[in-house]
This record gives sequence, structure tokens and C-alpha cells, in this order.
Amino acid sequence: MSGMRLSMRVWDLPIRLFHWAIVVLLVISYLTERTGRMQWHFYSGYTLLTLLIFRLIWGFVGSDTARFRHFLKSPAAALRHLAQFHRREPDNEIGHNAAGGWMVLVILLLLAVQVVTGLFARDDDVSEGPFRNYVSDALSDRLSYIHYLNFNYLILTAVALHVLAVLGYAVVKRHNLLRPMITGKKRMPAAMRAPRMASPVLALLVLACAAGAVTLLLRTF
Repeated sequence: MSGMRLSMRVWDLPIRLFHWAIVVLLVISYLTERTGRMQWHFYSGYTLLTLLIFRLIWGFVGSDTARFRHFLKSPAAALRHLAQFHRREPDNEIGHNAAGGWMVLVILLLLAVQVVTGLFARDDDVSEGPFRNYVSDALSDRLSYIHYLNFNYLILTAVALHVLAVLGYAVVKRHNLLRPMITGKKRMPAAMRAPRMASPVLALLVLACAAGAVTLLLRTF
């Protein structure tokens, strides 16, 4: 009985939708920029900003596994986890592991940089972010360059590392990290306490507040 494992919900629906929405938005942002559909590029950016605000708030009021205090461990804990990566052992992690938590934080910060710089960026006056006129040409050019470098080097590198990590866990440790992010469930030791899941109604309220804040920001300025 000590080795008995039961299906347990470890990810709420808002977190799973957020995760896959970010994937879709990154693809849309890339394709719309490459094909010159800049108005849709802006819409993608505004949606991304809304989701980032939602995720920030949800990181404090959401489900246990969504909260920053749950998955942000010390850098030493992350290094210890990585040092044991080669060991094949049962997956008993509820939510992000110590290293994965830091990867999530890095990706969120990079996405925030991308959105903020995009608000002030310009593309040879062919297209301009909504706050472009609030900064000088020189500053807008610098922010545009950061916007370019951040996506093409830092974000794409972080995404590639994330995908490689998922594959690495599947091959080396036999941990399926993808399925729980789709179904929300993972087989865990029967004696382990399930994380608390926040109300979907609360998630909708937080999302509505985030969308309202972005709309007000764009209309005010």
C-alpha cells in the first residue's frame, strides 16, 4: 500500500489555459510581424499583456501550485535538483520543481520585457507602438532593438530550453510533464495531500480586471 499512487489534480484550468495561450500568442506574434500584419501583432501583444497581469495576480491569489511562494525555491535548491537530474526516480513533485520554478519566472520576465518594449517601439515609422510618442526617437529605437533581441535570442532560447527540459525529463527520468499540463492531473502517492484549487469564478474576475486595466491604459494614453 505504501507505493500506491492515485490520480490527483495538480494544475487548475486557468494555469493550463494560460500556458497554452502563451504558446499560441508567441506563434501569432512571430507570424504577424514576419508578414507585416502589424495591427494583429498589436492585438496579440495586448492580449499577452492582459494574460501577464492575470498571471501576476493569480500567482498570489490562485491555486496552491500557481502561487509564487509554492514553486519559487532558493537558487541552492534549484542547483541541488539539477545535480540529481540523472537519477531515475518517481515523480513526486506537486507543481513545478525547484529548477522549473525559476524557469517559469525567467520566461514571465522576458515576456514582460517584450510587451513593455513593444508599447514604445517603432519600425521605421511603418508601425508604432501605442506609447511611441511619449519617448524620444533615440529611446524608441533602443527599445525597438531590445524588443527585437529579446524575442529572437532570449525568448526563443528560453522556449527551446523549456522544450528540451520536458524532453529530457521524459527520456532520462521517465517523467511525463506534458500530460499534466493538458489534463491537470498526475498520479501521485496516495498519502500525499492534494493542492488546493482556487475557484474558476475568481479566475474569471481576475482576468476581467486584467483586461479592464489594459483597456483603460490604452484608451487613457
